[in-house]
Order: sequence, then structure tokens, then C-alpha cells
Amino acid sequence: MTIEAQARAARRAAPLIASASSTTKSGALMRMADALQARAAAILDANAADVEEARAAVERGDLGAAFVDRLLLDEGRLEAMAGAVREVAAADDPIGREDESWLRPNGLRVSRRRIPLGVVGIIYEARPNVTSDAAALCLKAGNAVVLKGGSDALRSNRAVVEALRAGLAAGGIDPAVLQFIDSADRESILALLSQEESVDLIIPRGGEGLVRFVSAHSRIPVIKHYKGVCHVYLDATADADKAVSIVINGKVQRPSVCNAIETVLVHRSRAEDLLPAVAEGLMGHGVRLHLDERALAALKGRGLFDPALCVPATEEDFFAEYLSLDVAVAVVDDLDAAIGHIQTYGSDHTEAIVTESVGQAEAFLSRVNSSVVLVNASTRFADGGQLGLGAEIGISTTKLHAFGPMGLRELTTTKFVIRGDGQIRG
Repeated sequence: MTIEAQARAARRAAPLIASASSTTKSGALMRMADALQARAAAILDANAADVEEARAAVERGDLGAAFVDRLLLDEGRLEAMAGAVREVAAADDPIGREDESWLRPNGLRVSRRRIPLGVVGIIYEARPNVTSDAAALCLKAGNAVVLKGGSDALRSNRAVVEALRAGLAAGGIDPAVLQFIDSADRESILALLSQEESVDLIIPRGGEGLVRFVSAHSRIPVIKHYKGVCHVYLDATADADKAVSIVINGKVQRPSVCNAIETVLVHRSRAEDLLPAVAEGLMGHGVRLHLDERALAALKGRGLFDPALCVPATEEDFFAEYLSLDVAVAVVDDLDAAIGHIQTYGSDHTEAIVTESVGQAEAFLSRVNSSVVLVNASTRFADGGQLGLGAEIGISTTKLHAFGPMGLRELTTTKFVIRGDGQIRG
């Protein structure tokens, strides 16, 4: 089947999922989760073949080591995928909900009611869990979905989709609502991006190169997320234990994801005590520090300079999304300087402040307008599941039509519903 034919099939099937009851959709999603578990052996075998090829590419220098971690499935990750689908199944259905309602002077009752977007195209790289997350979210929100995964995960994605489509059929929903472009050809992305008559929205999930390619070539509206240059600012009043714990968790727990910390900013008054403690903790986990002049001097003054893990920072380092055990570090004069740094080098993704000052915390929350802003918590919480949205479709740094982690509500739009009693306009 051609990509044009797949897009048209999704368009024809979209009304079926849009009109399905919440009970029907949730039941089908539960069957999809069951099918992931029932077909675990086939999915893991397919993934093992993909991972083997990826590791060979890493050895050749064609891929970074972080890529393998994003690609890899094991029993635990597959269980988590099934669990995420079940969470979406159990989540409140936004379709049909009236967000607001008001009465006009002429007696008309005006409401805004949630409806599906229609057909959503997802273009993504590496992570097979995106296949099940995206399908579950789109379908629960009443949308048909067209999936285009990366060539390096083709076998894994194919096996996951086969399970999901079997679950849909078992749940009484036409599997045509879930289309999968089974091709490693980059031209297939261009073909999908030209289906503006059938597809309503494109969501790319992957590196900056993929997102810019999709944005440049799409005839369809695109939700963008170029990169995650996430900051944490350690204020003059920051508690040392909290600061060390938050920074290490944000950088080390899973450095290859977009909500990992890429830059640490430290108030100048804490350069002699807090910065060395944070740096020592990071280096203990093998993190390489890209240090500005003041940060470098502070570590040398405390005898913590390690030439293997401490390097002078360039300006490019502060723009970098490392996705590795690297982090940029700068000493700043105050909150204004920290916010200025974030505005200059940030990507509107996620920023955190560690502080014991309510005033500084509230100022940070008010003045920093990234999609997620935290006080005394790790940037790793910038995630739909962690924020109670269930599985997420991605994190948008585009302020239209959604901003931040995108869950079910962000996969819908609204229509006006007007109830009258014979009114006419004069």
C-alpha cells in the first residue's frame, strides 16, 4: 500500500474512532496492552536484531552510544510500555468535555466542546516505546494515527504495531485507525509530509536535525521540539543536599533524554562551597564538566581540577544538548544573570531553580517562560507520565497549539456549541 493510500485509509477510519465510546476505546487499549505482553518474545527478538545492528554502527562511529540506550527494549521496558497503554486506557476521556460555557444577553448558551484533531502523523527516531505511547494517546483522544519510525528500529516497531493492531481488532475497533509506514526510506517521510488532504497534524520526535527537516518540508502543521537545553540554577540560598541530589539526578539518571540537565548555573556567593560539592558529585559519576572561567577557578582553588573531566567551556557548549555525561557550568552574579543566560542559550524546554527563598522562587516562576519550570525538583519530572498526563506524545516547545508535555487533552481541539431558542441576528 502506498503512503498516500495509507493516509487516505486513516482518514476514512478516523470517524470510527472519533465516534467510539470511552468504554470501547479503553477496552481496545487494554487489549493492546495485553497483546504487547502476549507477543513479548517476538518483540524482544525483533529488537535484539535492531540493537545488534545499532551496536555495530556505534563501533564504526556512525552512531553515538546513547542511541543504543534509546533503542533497547528488555522485559522491564516492555512491561512499562504495556503499563503506559493501560494508564492511557484508564485516563479520563477528553472527548465531549465542555471546557467552558457562558450565557449571552440574547439568551444563547455558548460552550466549547473537546473534539479529536482527526488524523495525526508521528515521525520519530529510535525509541520503540514511542510506537505504543503515540498510538494509545492518539486513539484514546479519538484520532487515527499514522506512524513513521526510524529505520534503525524498523523491526522493533513492526513487531510492536502488529501487537497493537491485533489488540485493536480484539477490542472491536478497525485496525485501519492505526497505520504504520513500514519503510526505511527517507523519501517516505517526504511522502507523508505531503498528505495535507488526509493528515491534520505532524508531530516529530527525535533530534534537532529530524525536527528541522520535517518543519522545512511539511505541508501539514507541525508541533516542534528542536532540542532540550535544560538548566538548573543554584541560588544563593540553595540547600546543599537538595542541590547535589537534584543536579546528579537531572544529569546522570538518564543523560540521553531531552529533560536531562545540560547546564548548571551557580550563584557567585556559592562558587566556593556549593559548586565544588556539586562538581565532585558529578565527576564521581564520570560527568565531564565544561566550565566557564569563574567555575574553573573555583574548582582549581579547591584542588578539584581533574584534566580528564574538567575542560574550559566555549560559547557553543552553552548552546549544546549533550545527551551524554557532559554538562556546562557557569557562575552567575544573581537571578537576573541566570535568567538572562537561560533566555540567551535555552530552548524553552525545562528550567529549575534550587532555592530556599520564596521570593526568588516566585520570581523565577514568573519570569522564565519555558514549557516546564520547577522549584527544588529535578528536570526529569518534565514528562507527561510524571506530571499525571499518562504517557506523553512528546514535549512541545512550540507555543501553538500546545506547550510542554503533550497528553490526551493536547491531542484534541475545541468546537463551539451554541444552544438557542429561536434567536435570529438583527
